[in-house]
Amino acid sequence: MRRKSPLVRRGDEVSMDSAMTPMIDVVFLLLVFFVWTASFQIVEHVLPSKMSAQLGSDAAVEVDLPPPDDLDDVVVRIGWNGNVPTWQVNSEPVDSLAVVEQQLKVISSIEVGVPVILHPEPTVPLGHVIQAYDVAKVAGFNQVSFAVNPQGD
Repeated sequence: MRRKSPLVRRGDEVSMDSAMTPMIDVVFLLLVFFVWTASFQIVEHVLPSKMSAQLGSDAAVEVDLPPPDDLDDVVVRIGWNGNVPTWQVNSEPVDSLAVVEQQLKVISSIEVGVPVILHPEPTVPLGHVIQAYDVAKVAGFNQVSFAVNPQGD
C-alpha cells in the first residue's frame, strides 16, 4: 500500500493569497534595490561665462589677441640670462612663465590646433624647458614640439 505524503494534501486547494505573497516580496525587494542604486543627483554641466579666471585683487593683464588668420605657429623662446630664464612668445618679450601661461591660454581659447614650438637656448636648464612644455599642455595645446639647431652648435 502506498503511503500518503504529508506534504501533499489532496483535498486542499491552493489559495491565491499564498501564491502571491512570494511574488509581492520579490517585487518589493526589486523596488528597494532600484531605489537604493538610483542616482538622484542632478548632472552638472559647465556653463559658458565671461568671468575672469583670475582671483584676488590683482589687476587683470590685458593680452592683445592676434587675428585668427595670423595663428600659424606659436614660438616660445627660452633664454638664459645669468641665473634667470628669459621668455619670448612670438618674438614679444614676456616677464615670467605665468604671463606665458596666460598668453597660451588666450591663444588656445581661439584655436587649439595651432602648434606650439619651444625654442630653448642650449644653456637653459632642462627644468625650465619641462615647465614650459607643461604650461603649453595645460593651456590645452595638443601639438607641442621642440626647435633644434640643424648645425648642432
